[in-house]
Amino acid sequence: MALASSAVSFGSSAEANQGPTGSVSTNGVERVLDSYQNRVQAARAETNIPVPAQTTNGDEQSYPSFIGNFSKGLPHNSIGEVNASAYRALLNAASQGTAAAFEQVPLGGRGPNLVKLVNPLAGVAFDLEGTDSHQLAIPPFPSVASQQLADQAVELYWMALCRDVNFIDYGSHPLTQLAAQELTNLTGFDGPRDKTGAVTPQTLFRGFTADDVIGPYVSQFLLKPFNYGPYAMSGMIGTYAAGTDYLTNQTSWLAAQNGQGPFAPNAAGPVRFISTGRDLTVYVHTDPSAGLLISFYNAGIWLFEQGAPLNPGNPYTKYNTQTGFATFGIPHFLGLLGEAKQRACKAAWYAKWFVHRALRPEAYGGLVHMTATKQAGYRLQGDILNSAALANVYANNRTYFLPQAFPEGCPQHPSYPQGHASMAGACATILKAAFDGRVQFNDLENGAIVTASDDGPSSLVDYTGSDANDITVNGEINKLASNIGQARDFAGIHWRSDYEWGLQLGEAVAISVLRDQSNNYVGEDFAGFTIKKFDGTMITV
Repeated sequence: MALASSAVSFGSSAEANQGPTGSVSTNGVERVLDSYQNRVQAARAETNIPVPAQTTNGDEQSYPSFIGNFSKGLPHNSIGEVNASAYRALLNAASQGTAAAFEQVPLGGRGPNLVKLVNPLAGVAFDLEGTDSHQLAIPPFPSVASQQLADQAVELYWMALCRDVNFIDYGSHPLTQLAAQELTNLTGFDGPRDKTGAVTPQTLFRGFTADDVIGPYVSQFLLKPFNYGPYAMSGMIGTYAAGTDYLTNQTSWLAAQNGQGPFAPNAAGPVRFISTGRDLTVYVHTDPSAGLLISFYNAGIWLFEQGAPLNPGNPYTKYNTQTGFATFGIPHFLGLLGEAKQRACKAAWYAKWFVHRALRPEAYGGLVHMTATKQAGYRLQGDILNSAALANVYANNRTYFLPQAFPEGCPQHPSYPQGHASMAGACATILKAAFDGRVQFNDLENGAIVTASDDGPSSLVDYTGSDANDITVNGEINKLASNIGQARDFAGIHWRSDYEWGLQLGEAVAISVLRDQSNNYVGEDFAGFTIKKFDGTMITV
């Protein structure tokens, strides 16, 4: 039997009239007009959001050689400076915003080894929900010659050196102690510090929210076992071999800048619980299609499994005879994760390709190496050139390149903002709309705070820190987002600025999606979700 086309109509009245044959008729015209007006009103509301000025750091104009901007995959000379005409073709393509223009950008790879630019035109795609990507803005990326970027580079060199240190050993390991000491003395470093202004083992390499420096480094959502439908998920992952870094010599580094793949796979390590920075890099290197949804989808499943209290703004917390499902229920929130994530990705891609075109850390590491070896004389701020981190990397590799965790180095798109962080910020915000973030985490059914052991690690042990009772659901959502963002920094492929502003961009996107969705509920007495933002402010949306 063939299905009738266009056979379904929707009415705006609460009751439907049942005909003599049992068929149901509704006033479809009214419903269609209501739907139309709803869309028009939402679109008009979005037009009231001002179009911000998109401000860059000016490096593209300051450096005729374009050393301060992303150029990976284009042809470069022997010290990694991009072919100027190739970069101008990229600028022209960004100005035109068409596939035909991007097809004219010359790449450095050839034949089957050609490494392509990753989806620049996603940055000009429209969406029918949420604020348009061009109506969102983040601050300028730090200039290549700035102290801020130099001090972020020092942190990245230390992160590379500390990739294989177990997080629970940060207080005693010589490398992490040296890292904390040097970062404390860098006035341009804006990572977390204690109340005295010092970087400590507890704040080292952590995220920027107040929750990030509480409890274990790794979010509980990356460690807790849970049931994925009929599948039992242990929380253990396959890892990469310790001590194996990439792009530490000029030949391999230059090949990567020219996009001359293919690149060998990572050497495999043991299956275990996440316990090191390198373990976190595995997680963000192998998540499906770099989609990030898996982390927050799993966290949402775990919280629903535990019966975590819902956000107080959920109207179904007040009803006695009804429960949420397609609206305000599990399918609603788990589905929203994908919606918000995808829109955040497009917003990030607009900022990456059409505004900032920020250089990746591996390219900055090349500038450091060429300067330190006197192959070039780039005017980099002295904190990185005189750092103990750089000296330790040179002692290990006899070069000054930033060691990469992945054989291919960074992906084929600009650095700022971080795509993973943008999507993580959006997904975290959706989870905050789903659950009451104020709830103490260890009050949940299986919410005992754990961390990976120091024996492999093949087991989880109870966390015994005095701040265990300060850990909340909201805090672990924030920490999951920072773990994802900082994992990309541990890999050497992103900056702290990329992660911090990526999270906040994704948060803004998700809030706009929730705001648009609030126009769609009928009869459910919805007054808005109360959400604590990454900066600690409370909003109702």
